[in-house]
Amino acid sequence: MSQSTTVPRLQALRHAVHHVRPLAEGAFVLRLEKNGLEFEPGQYINVGPAGEVDMREYSVYSTPGDDYLEILVKEVEGGYVSSRLAACRPGDEVNVDGPFGFFVIEEEARHGKPLQFIATGTGISPFHSFARAYPELSYRVLHGTRYLSEQYETEAFDQERYLSCVTREEGGAFHGRVTDHLRQHPVDPESLCYLCGNCDMIYEAFDILKSQGVPPEHLFAEVYF
Repeated sequence: MSQSTTVPRLQALRHAVHHVRPLAEGAFVLRLEKNGLEFEPGQYINVGPAGEVDMREYSVYSTPGDDYLEILVKEVEGGYVSSRLAACRPGDEVNVDGPFGFFVIEEEARHGKPLQFIATGTGISPFHSFARAYPELSYRVLHGTRYLSEQYETEAFDQERYLSCVTREEGGAFHGRVTDHLRQHPVDPESLCYLCGNCDMIYEAFDILKSQGVPPEHLFAEVYF
């Protein structure tokens, strides 16, 4: 989610760290004890160092059925919270507040129209939760990254439904940005389109999708700044 500072509410709880799982340079999954937290796939939580006010928003990477809580973190150069989370060790504690947000798939949508997931970078996180929580979904994933190494744990997805757009090296399914792919391969206007990632991609993709006949009420977004 965004990198804005959030002051924890009174109900922020401490969750023990299970482990940090490295995925690529500067990217990792932080696994925490669930501590009774209930959420819907697609929601986010605020996480920060225990006993401090600094917190950041992270989409939940795990599913409600898991007996743990996970977030996907990209360590930001000079970023106070992400660097502290990267340094966590088993048994350490972090503040967790939430869940928040409405970036969820309503039950009727899970069995109706086709779903198009569009992400950049760690914006893949809520879609990881969707795909694992709802294996019956009829979806396609369009994931934009700079490098192949940033295609985090794609085994969570049906590989026939996952398409990578890579900009800085060869080897992905498509060489270029997700918006380039959308222009060249129009989306079915009946699709429900869920977008998560940087704001520039989302604004551009919205314009492209609407020009292709996707109605505004079929567009849903979670913006990473």
